[in-house]
Amino acid sequence: MKPLQRRAKRNTVTSDNTTSNGSIVLSGHMNRFQSVLSARWRALSSRDQLALTILSIFLLLFIGGYGGYSLHQAANHSKSNYQEQVADYFWLRAQADNIDRSELNAANGDDTVMPPATTVSALLNDAGIANAQVVAVGDAVQLSFSHASQAVVSGALGKLEQQGWQFTQLSMQQDLTNKSIQVQATVTS
Repeated sequence: MKPLQRRAKRNTVTSDNTTSNGSIVLSGHMNRFQSVLSARWRALSSRDQLALTILSIFLLLFIGGYGGYSLHQAANHSKSNYQEQVADYFWLRAQADNIDRSELNAANGDDTVMPPATTVSALLNDAGIANAQVVAVGDAVQLSFSHASQAVVSGALGKLEQQGWQFTQLSMQQDLTNKSIQVQATVTS
């Protein structure tokens, strides 16, 4: 047990000496370099010392100014990239209503085609029209619903047109008692 303790103690002492010796050696080199520079500086004439001082100040200002300018340009570039990405994100969110779900399903490899009545019903539900009566009649689809908001009704009908449905018959009436708009339509794809 004692030989192991002595060996461990010896390794600890050796590593401490190496670290301190390395810093002493580095410190000695730095001191010699500094003394050589100081001696050469004093050996220069006062005019040369002034010229070197002005040149050093100019270089520091130039490097600092160019570095600041570069940082400013990089920050502006980063900011504009961020603003473009935010604008693209909000544009994509605004275009989410224009996505044709049947084409999206076909692109994803989902070959199940929804019946026309189900597609129209889903489009109306997405537009905010609940409890719409939708019936398939041959190639056409008949739909009937009522809603209190004219904006929602217009949005739903516009969404149907955006998805490629064409109106062959459209009847809209406003109920005078509750001011809801009653819609009856026939659409074809």
